[in-house]
Amino acid sequence: MTECLFCRMVAGEIKPDVVYETESVLAFRDIRPQARVHVLVIPKRHIPTLDDFPEDEPELAGQLFSAVQEVARREGLASGGYRTVINCRGDGGQEVYHLHLHVLGGRRLTWPPG
Repeated sequence: MTECLFCRMVAGEIKPDVVYETESVLAFRDIRPQARVHVLVIPKRHIPTLDDFPEDEPELAGQLFSAVQEVARREGLASGGYRTVINCRGDGGQEVYHLHLHVLGGRRLTWPPG
């Protein structure tokens, strides 16, 4: 997926500001943050949208959520709270078609989000 921005990050062609990394997950700072802390957590494997997530790989879902927890701890968000968002497709606000979870925090977040 050489045209996918996030795949290029995983391949090392583009150097993101990495916050956390495992064999299957990469977390890095968003280049257009919407909160004091705004980190994206992605599977290293290309999965275009949440609807494309392989149902037969629940361990990958667990690894993504564990990464979110670790990012929240490392960024000092765990005790005060944070928001995790997954946008899906155009109407859901997805801009990069590689599944990613937003971890937002560091300020009081309002509802509804927008």
